[in-house]
Amino acid sequence: MSDLILTPNLDNADDFYANLLAAHEGLEKPDSDALNARLVLVLANHIGDGTVLSDAIRAAALSKN
Repeated sequence: MSDLILTPNLDNADDFYANLLAAHEGLEKPDSDALNARLVLVLANHIGDGTVLSDAIRAAALSKN
């Protein structure tokens, strides 16, 4: 298992959420989904560690809140 951080660890979480919502404003569902996919790929590239990314996929699949 990698050192995947699953506890709150985001500076200015409210600002991030506001920016994310603003980026989606006015988009139709397919365009919004495409934006999310591009964001995932940009962040995955930034992380760059296959083990961390695999653990993140597994964690996301298990958390169905």
